[in-house]
Amino acid sequence: MESVAVVAVPFPAQGHLNQLLHLSLQLASRGLPVHYAAPAEHVRQARARVHGWGDGALRRVVFHELAISGYASPPPDPAAASPFPSHLMPLWESFTSTAAAPVAALLREVSSSHRRVVVLYDLLNGFVAEEAARLPNGEGYGLHCTAVSSIVARTEDGGELVRERGLVYLPIDTYVTKEFMEYVVGRARPERAIVSSAGLLANTCRALEGEFIDIFAKQMAAGGKKFFAIGPLNPLLIDASSVPEEQSGKIRHESLQWLDEQPPASVLYMSFGSTSSLRGEQIVELAAALRGSNQRFIWVLRDADRGNIFADHGESRHGKLLAEFTKETNGRGLVITGWAPQLEILAHDATAAFMSHCGWNSTMESMSHGKPILAWPMHSDQPWDAELVCKYFKAGFLVRPCEKHAEVIPAADIQQVIERMMVSDEGRAVRQRARELGEAVRSSAAAGGSSHKDFDDFIAHVTR
Repeated sequence: MESVAVVAVPFPAQGHLNQLLHLSLQLASRGLPVHYAAPAEHVRQARARVHGWGDGALRRVVFHELAISGYASPPPDPAAASPFPSHLMPLWESFTSTAAAPVAALLREVSSSHRRVVVLYDLLNGFVAEEAARLPNGEGYGLHCTAVSSIVARTEDGGELVRERGLVYLPIDTYVTKEFMEYVVGRARPERAIVSSAGLLANTCRALEGEFIDIFAKQMAAGGKKFFAIGPLNPLLIDASSVPEEQSGKIRHESLQWLDEQPPASVLYMSFGSTSSLRGEQIVELAAALRGSNQRFIWVLRDADRGNIFADHGESRHGKLLAEFTKETNGRGLVITGWAPQLEILAHDATAAFMSHCGWNSTMESMSHGKPILAWPMHSDQPWDAELVCKYFKAGFLVRPCEKHAEVIPAADIQQVIERMMVSDEGRAVRQRARELGEAVRSSAAAGGSSHKDFDDFIAHVTR
């Protein structure tokens, strides 16, 4: 009988699939047998979009396709009253209500041939935590996919720290829909994942959230649970342009070849994540701001993911604007309408800053590579992440608060913030601050760093 195996079950949304896959790949690289289980289309999605790992690394993980009930996969509605991706609710409802049986079967199968099964799950997968707790040789750990401070700030000690640091806590439930909160409380029930777990892991590090991590670790220990701050989970590509194609196992994206030809720290990267869609009028203003700023740029212009990203999506609604805009900015910028290699773009020396929705994945990736953020939060934890970036890390500027989602921000206002970051003395200072943070984050992940130590401690603990 083999000693210890890991089974990872992510929540089926890109930022969650991504984080648990990165963690799975890191564990597999340490020699642990790792199983990664998701609905068929989400296994395919996670594998297709992962960056920073070669095909050889992916072959070290055993992928399992979970059979769930059929679900509607409607397109996103950019004009919706709330920017929250409500079009993904049918997928999430289906997953939560029907994935328990195939997950239980997989856990029993792995359990029968191992001394211990370590089950890793997103905190939104309360049912997986319960299945793990039923195993006689199982041990479950939740992965907290957002900032630790987003939990700690709700507590007495954390709230006091937030006020001392001059921050305003922006709770997640304010920036999601009532329907989603009913789903979380009534069916996803993340509190079950915490109560049933042996501990939590978090995609964060002391270089960014040390004060909050100290409070949270103390709270977890008081409850008899382990806590490991092991971020950043993404592989740290210090210079993506130097990674040879044969080493990565994949052909370099055209954007990286374009970046190779640009001066150092001269390009603004713009992407609003996998769950957000901008209104057409806002996209027009963004295009005008880029034209007017005269800055080099890479713009990822795509709508939010559907539940099944491989379904037929028809023609892009951006075709007409894109054709005109490409002519007007020929040579100065690049527009990507598909999936972009964000890790490599952020790691590239030519990239200066990142206009972002401030999802925690993107925030961690940007800080990892020392790139400041022009914050454009949309929903969920993103407003709080923007607060951290701009006021706590002091590594960014706020473009638009989430409360102004219904308003169209004019090109002149956007251009002003772009120029503030890219050409002003204040922007240069923020870029320097981000570079220093990037060095600290990378040090935390290197041998001897706090995250590296927590990762070693986690492996030692689960293989004891």
